[in-house]
This record gives sequence, C-alpha cells and structure tokens, in this order.
Amino acid sequence: MTTIDFPDHLACVIYTQGCPLRCGYCQNTELIPLVPGLSVDARWTWTDVVEFLRARQGLLEAVVISGGEPLIQPYLPRMVKQVKAMGFKVGLHTAGISAAALSRVIDDLDWVGLDIKAPEEDYARVTGRRNLWPQVEQCLQLLLQGGGAFECRTTVDWHYHTVPKLRSLAQYLSQQGVTHYAVQQNHGTGCLDPKLCQPLLQPVDIIAQLQHQLDSMFTCFTWRT
Repeated sequence: MTTIDFPDHLACVIYTQGCPLRCGYCQNTELIPLVPGLSVDARWTWTDVVEFLRARQGLLEAVVISGGEPLIQPYLPRMVKQVKAMGFKVGLHTAGISAAALSRVIDDLDWVGLDIKAPEEDYARVTGRRNLWPQVEQCLQLLLQGGGAFECRTTVDWHYHTVPKLRSLAQYLSQQGVTHYAVQQNHGTGCLDPKLCQPLLQPVDIIAQLQHQLDSMFTCFTWRT
C-alpha cells in the first residue's frame, strides 16, 4: 500500500511483469523479463489480485497499475475496467511505449504517471531502445488532449543527463502544456547497469538553482529525493 503513487489517495500498486526498455538505472530489474523465472505456483494470477482487492473495498481508494511496463499487457483494458467496477480509482505508471495501447485505456483512467526519460536526442542512449520518442510524444499528446489528471516525471542519473539538458526537457514539457512535473534522482540501489550503482552528484548550489528554475515552469513541481 502507498500514499505517494496516486496523489492524495491511499492506494495499492499492482506490478506487472515485463518491460521492453533497458534503462541502466532501473531498480526493478526482476520485472524486466516478460516471463519471470518463477514456478507457476509462485506467481500471482489475476484472480488472486481481484480477491486481494475485494478484501480491501472500502479501505483503499485507488489502484495503481505499474511495472515493468503495463502497456505491453494485452488484457490491460479488461483489468482497468474490472478494477473500476469494484469502486476503485485507477492510476497507471507507464513509459509511454505505445500510444495505441494507451488510447484503449485512457478514458477509464483517473490518473497517469508518464515517465519522460530524457530529451529526444538522448532517448535511445538512456532506454536502450531506438525510435521510442515518437510513441512517448503521442502518449503525452493523448494525455494533454484528454484533460485527465497526469504527471510527467524524469529519473535523473548524471551519467546520462546534464543540467542544461534536464532544463531543456522541462522547458519543452512546460511549453507543451504539462502542469505537473517531478524529478527523482537515481540513488544507485540495484541498478541494471552496475556502473550506475555509484551515482554521480552535482554541486548543491547547482541543484538548488535548477530546482528554482524548474519550479517556476510548472503549477506543481516536485524534486524527489
């Protein structure tokens, strides 16, 4: 259960298995393989999840579907509708890998956290996948046009990112109409790329100046430590 994964709501998070990205700072590496290395008996089935939620109706306010990458789940639309029918609000954490998949669930979502990994020119280097930016951009436009609640957020690792490029990315998002933005730094715990387990640091005054600049661009800006 969590109070931070769906803003202002007591929620639980469902972690789905499988992710096509290979972000070096990923700290949920066990969720990357599409088929986990577990026996069938050790896995939660969707029936298990539904039973868990039924036991918490009236206690939890929301359910967040995360991962891994939920948009690769073929039954995501059914999952979202079933959770909604049980009386929960539904949030989604996604890296925006498929605008088509997002379009199939967006009308039933109450909140979305969209990971924007880097500026366009650095996307392949950060995610380990080429040609992803157009999908991310389309997902962002779907959220902007849909008018629902959402947040963009960027995990920063100073091996990959620079202060000017993070500032430029924030300016782009602000210009597009994003009002809620969050930045969180990689702390080096269990990273997919072992080299990133020793994170680089920026001077305190540089970070303070950057925080001030980004705060001025958005209605709601959060620097998560």
